[in-house]
Amino acid sequence: QVQLVESGGGLVQPGGSLRLSCAASGSIFEIMGWYRQAPGKQRELVASSTSGGGSNYADSVQGRFTLSRDNAKNTVYLQMNNLKPEDTAVYYCYARTYGRTTYWGQGTQVTVSS
Repeated sequence: QVQLVESGGGLVQPGGSLRLSCAASGSIFEIMGWYRQAPGKQRELVASSTSGGGSNYADSVQGRFTLSRDNAKNTVYLQMNNLKPEDTAVYYCYARTYGRTTYWGQGTQVTVSS
């Protein structure tokens, strides 16, 4: 049974930082990363990482967010710095197996507000 357990969301002031974690279990994953969905908007890719070490970021977070991955623990971390109000969203961890099946976490709220 595949499980993705997220942690680390919360309320932070503009310019602040948060770190999200996602621990996956139950399979081996080729790709792991994060999407986000703001109210009234479509879900969008934030960052993704392959098991080989490659990573990809949305233009809007490039230079502010860093995705890291611990393959031994099947865990990804999203370090978010210099947060802006437009980063406010529910952040969803996702993991895709080599068989191209995608799993999702339950979502964690990130709110950037003064």
